[in-house]
Amino acid sequence: PQRRTPATFPQLSSAGRRREAVPDTLACMTSTFLYFADERLTCAELAGARLDGDLVEVGEAYMPADAVETPHLRAAALHGSIPAGVAVTRQTAAWLHGATACAPARHTVQRRVAVRPHHVMDPRLDYRDPLIEARDVMPLGELWVTSPARTLADLVRALCAGDGVDETVHSLLGWQPGLAAAAIDVLEQGRPVHYKRPALAFLREHADDDAGQLTRT
Repeated sequence: PQRRTPATFPQLSSAGRRREAVPDTLACMTSTFLYFADERLTCAELAGARLDGDLVEVGEAYMPADAVETPHLRAAALHGSIPAGVAVTRQTAAWLHGATACAPARHTVQRRVAVRPHHVMDPRLDYRDPLIEARDVMPLGELWVTSPARTLADLVRALCAGDGVDETVHSLLGWQPGLAAAAIDVLEQGRPVHYKRPALAFLREHADDDAGQLTRT
């Protein structure tokens, strides 16, 4: 079969089911770079284009290999998999912000509205029910995501609990200088949570390292 190139792929409409609520220019521009299975191209066509090197996977979609993978593009690629009323957290949030290169195999979300969901949550999502504070989340495209500071605070607590998130934690610390100090503020000002004390000790150590580097420079 004749090889497709990005120029011959059909352009996805900004009025598609995943982006119909966002008519702004950014959403329209983002939609032209994303290809979802069975919207305009079949799974087989998308897989063939990926093997040819024309497309790469991003979240739940595909994008041209030469396109810039921005946080808004990542959020748009994930939007169809995330229900309303939750915020994206932890490893997925770190990926959305751009601190890590690869999306996690399972996306983590947490309730951000007062009413608990009455529908069955997708088993592919790692859902947490405690209500997340509004000050700790921010919009990113059509999704809500924890702020970088809250993302780091959550991941450091997970690290102290023994979860295998070491690589993501250190990616966040290297991605944005001063983030450790901001994460300390999140934990000190927030509600009581598990592993708060060891997380604060870990973050204070890294905040001191950041301060020492600034002093030396």
